[in-house]
Amino acid sequence: MYYRNIANMNEVIIKRLSILPRDFDLIVGVPRSGMLPANLIALYLSKPFTDIHSFRNGHIYKAGERGQFIDVKEFKKILIVDDSIASGSAMVKAKELIKEISSDFDVRFCAVYVVPGKENLVDYFFESVPLPRYFQWNILNHSDLEKSCFDIDGVLCVDPLDEQNDDGPKYIDFILNAAPLYIPKSKIGTLVTSRLEKYRKETEIWLQKNGVKYNKLVMLDLPDMRARQKANSHGQHKANSYKESQYKLFFESSLHQALEINKITGKPVFCTENFEMIFDSQSFAYNVKSGKYFPGLRKIALKIRNKYFRK
Repeated sequence: MYYRNIANMNEVIIKRLSILPRDFDLIVGVPRSGMLPANLIALYLSKPFTDIHSFRNGHIYKAGERGQFIDVKEFKKILIVDDSIASGSAMVKAKELIKEISSDFDVRFCAVYVVPGKENLVDYFFESVPLPRYFQWNILNHSDLEKSCFDIDGVLCVDPLDEQNDDGPKYIDFILNAAPLYIPKSKIGTLVTSRLEKYRKETEIWLQKNGVKYNKLVMLDLPDMRARQKANSHGQHKANSYKESQYKLFFESSLHQALEINKITGKPVFCTENFEMIFDSQSFAYNVKSGKYFPGLRKIALKIRNKYFRK
């Protein structure tokens, strides 16, 4: 599995910006995922920018204004940008959209990420990334969500405040009225939460109200909050469901629990605390002073220990 976040996208565009000629007159994004890289490229090249539908209708975005209608024929060389190419069907549709007007322009096509073997579908690309792959900007609507597990608090909705976590009326009110966070459009395989089984009814009411589609809901079968705190088995509880062979990914809000789930299962975990994919929990180190985990520090610490403190 491969993962790229928005920072990765920005970095690869900056690193390989020189592959793009500087004589483009207009940068055009393919909605929705292509709009972000197209905007970045337009900013870095100091070129005007629009989306593909507006381009067809002679509309561009102007700096400092909401937009203006212009005679698009004043632009000659056009770069059409999408975020990625897998099958190539989205790029084919983009080409069809401008087929009627393409003869009036010198049009080139670009994708930030391409699947190996599909490089010839565009004139420019920034990185070749094999399947399966996930991107930060569309991971929550990926077709694999039905083969994934999701935490609830901190992922689908906000976490409860300390004063709401009374294992009583305030907590029930929280469950029924929690503000939603990331609600996928696709169906989720299994929701795995450390909420207690006795709150299943209220949880199901909230899920239905907020349009969350799922196959299964796994809760913690303990009598009360005190028993849950004593057991302190959040990561293990979630890992037990995730270990089942059909699941490819776990969406977890807590970095600490994400690392634990990854360590137990050996499977990747997407953490909404930092929007990073956890592939190897052993690559993270705990900083006592800050009370936080940091990627890469463990390897650095081991190198320092081996160099200076080995007997």
